[in-house]
Amino acid sequence: MKQPNFVFVTGGVVSSLGKGIAAASLGLLLKERGYKVTLQKLDPYLNVDPGTMSPFQHGEVFVTDDGAETDLDLGHYERFTDVTLGRRNSVSAGQIYDTIITRERRGDYLGKTVQVIPHVTDEIKRRMVETAEESDADVSIIEIGGTVGDIESLPFLEAIRQLRLEVGARKTFFIHVTLVPLVRAAKELKTKPTQHSVKGLREIGIQPDVLICRSDTPIPQEVRNKIALFCNVPNNAVISAPDVRSIYEVPLIVHRGGLDALVIEALGLQGDKPLDLTRWESTVRDILEPKEKVCIAMCGKYTHLQDAYKSILESFVHAGAANGVQIEVKWIESTEFETKSPQEVLEHVDGLLVPGGFGERGIEGMIQAIRFARESGLPFFGICLGLHCASIEIARNLCHLEHADSTEFNVETPHPVIDLMPDQLKTHLKGGTMRLGSYPCDLAAGSRAREAYGDERIRERHRHRWEFNDSYRQPFEEAGVRFTGICPDNGLVEILELSDHPWFVAVQFHPELKSRPDRPHPLFRSFVAAAIVHRTGRVGAGERQGHDSPAVSEKSKDSSASDEEAGAGRTTHA
Repeated sequence: MKQPNFVFVTGGVVSSLGKGIAAASLGLLLKERGYKVTLQKLDPYLNVDPGTMSPFQHGEVFVTDDGAETDLDLGHYERFTDVTLGRRNSVSAGQIYDTIITRERRGDYLGKTVQVIPHVTDEIKRRMVETAEESDADVSIIEIGGTVGDIESLPFLEAIRQLRLEVGARKTFFIHVTLVPLVRAAKELKTKPTQHSVKGLREIGIQPDVLICRSDTPIPQEVRNKIALFCNVPNNAVISAPDVRSIYEVPLIVHRGGLDALVIEALGLQGDKPLDLTRWESTVRDILEPKEKVCIAMCGKYTHLQDAYKSILESFVHAGAANGVQIEVKWIESTEFETKSPQEVLEHVDGLLVPGGFGERGIEGMIQAIRFARESGLPFFGICLGLHCASIEIARNLCHLEHADSTEFNVETPHPVIDLMPDQLKTHLKGGTMRLGSYPCDLAAGSRAREAYGDERIRERHRHRWEFNDSYRQPFEEAGVRFTGICPDNGLVEILELSDHPWFVAVQFHPELKSRPDRPHPLFRSFVAAAIVHRTGRVGAGERQGHDSPAVSEKSKDSSASDEEAGAGRTTHA
């Protein structure tokens, strides 16, 4: 077994600087150079995983093929590198302490005092090394969550400091992502925040090998030289990373800054093949140079925090580029329909997407929006909770099943068209107990799904407890519904469509989790294509009538969350 190389990515000054994008970008560059890579995220929070956290707290939960509920950065890792990750690639402090306390209760430590050093740091190192070795990667890129100076991050930083001593400096590489703010009143870039962040790292024994400096504008050479001098790194190891229009430009930016070359040289990697970024550059051009715009309404429950729908937004970027358009998202908080009519809210959009969520707040608004899409011919895409809401709308208004509902929202409903899965009835623990991970799905011939995928059987990732109630298939089919995707393992409904609608597809799984920049998810690509057709007809009709309302990206001001959505309630959908 080869001895792995480790690249550690830390962050300083403030959060949200893009450590995950930096790690994913390096992974892409090394993979394109012919090296096998894996990526891992170490998060300092005490939750075992983000699965029980509110989207308002943590954003999207990214689900892997093996059913792990992970940080959204794993989505970036997979999208950039096209490497399938899993449970071992996401580690939290909660997992570390849970493992150690379980061992202590079993008596594994033979009466020793259990301490952060060595027990916690040893467990962190064990997980890093095992993940790297099991993946047989040439390079394992490990992102440390949080910011230097955070108390909760200290055990992880200490662990990577120790690992460098154990495996050797030639097998490790430290990247530190910092902020170089522009003080506009002084018209000057300030290096002191970066200096203090690096000072904090050096105080705990870590000297960064490269600094990726985030800023509003490109950082001049003389400023980079100053940073290098006071942070004890070579001039060429200070990489300017200014704001860009698309995150998919970042690999090109850091490559021009020499990041991948510095890593290869420092680690002494062999077998480097010529780097060809032509395909990636073409994808970026398609993203940045759309021919026109299409407006998609996103009717959800967490619209004031866009990270709650990160993978959906990126899937729109991918599908838009493939169709030659830019997607403008009109954010609609589902409670908006309590004061406005669907016609008023959705009249000038080209498609409607209802994403996942949990809790009953805003459900009736989603149902109203779906009814408008169904009756007006507006392309509709429902994901997870979106399928549930579509099923309720169809049951009430096409099947005439009065008060039809989901038992998630109304346990007394006379027509539970969406019901709790039987194996969930005795489940009391909330973390990691849903239907999670990849499952097969057989597609019906002649369906939009089959046409989009071009295949008879697919595999998609799930995260939910409630399902379509199979006992209601007959009235749905009599009303014109086609169940075009069925799980062969258990017969559960995965996809439903309306045959007499321009594009009405709802899925139980989360297709957004498998979309890639140069390989858009088939359903998103098909949905965007249908939205383009709808826009062509809408704009044409508007011109004939002498008016046309342009697509406008809007944001609802209503972003309140109910207590049940605080993360500890009945979590059901991602």
